[in-house]
Amino acid sequence: MTEDAEPELPRGIALAWGVAANPQRGPKREMSVERIVEAAVEIADAEGLGAVSMAAVAARMGFTPMSLYRYVSAKEDLILLMQEEATGAPSDAVREAGGWREQLEALYREQIQGHLAHPWVLDIPISGVPVTPNMAAWMDAGLHALADTHLTYEERLAVVLFVSGAARWAGSIFAGYARLERERGMDAPTITRSEDALFRALITGDAYPDLRAAIEAGAFLDESDPFAFALARGLDGIGDYIAAAAEGRHEPSVPWTGPDDADIADDKKYREARKAVRDAEKVLRAARKAERLEARAARERRAKHGPAA
Repeated sequence: MTEDAEPELPRGIALAWGVAANPQRGPKREMSVERIVEAAVEIADAEGLGAVSMAAVAARMGFTPMSLYRYVSAKEDLILLMQEEATGAPSDAVREAGGWREQLEALYREQIQGHLAHPWVLDIPISGVPVTPNMAAWMDAGLHALADTHLTYEERLAVVLFVSGAARWAGSIFAGYARLERERGMDAPTITRSEDALFRALITGDAYPDLRAAIEAGAFLDESDPFAFALARGLDGIGDYIAAAAEGRHEPSVPWTGPDDADIADDKKYREARKAVRDAEKVLRAARKAERLEARAARERRAKHGPAA
């Protein structure tokens, strides 16, 4: 394939973008990719991801499993489309929330709400970023929140991944406790007190002195949201970094040293080469800052004097 050639889309991705060819003939009008995905999501919401199969979806719709394969040719594609449907897209309220921090916090909250509405999505193995419309919309909303900052696109993407990761982790914990509440018939405070009692019975000061101290302090009975606290502190640090970037005084991101580089990390010439890369990145950031300033000045000139002749 040449560099200019368009990649061949996997069937599931093509279906998500609505560019896959539909079957020429179908068993009935009631059968469609959308209806199949809707039925599969209903099963997953009621019974979990493990209950979803082509046979179960077909039975729910009143068709044979083979009829489904005319529309969705593999279960992996069906799972992808289910994830796309359940994830949805961020609301307009995210972009209207305020500054970069308020927008990212709104994005975080909406992602958690989505995880709680469809917790089975968290059971789908991560195998890269799904290149689907809704997933792209979430990433675009996160990048939009940071569009007016002086962060590079790589840094903006890293922040978006941090927020999404925090939402996924918090969502998995909240969804797990919600499941416990349903299965045990206990409310959240009761579960919390039960867990604290177990900690107090099993964790000794001799074996786990710091953990025992936290237990004695009542840390496991605290009703505040530890995930919101951690996100806030992370955003505090990102805010400091954004301010430093605006003033041109932050250090460039250090390239990741992989396992293959660990054995040469102390090599003098290698260190010099890495320093040269960091210096070049610093110069590039300064040039980009100058470009942004000139662009702003150009817009002000145009607004004042009109387009150049």
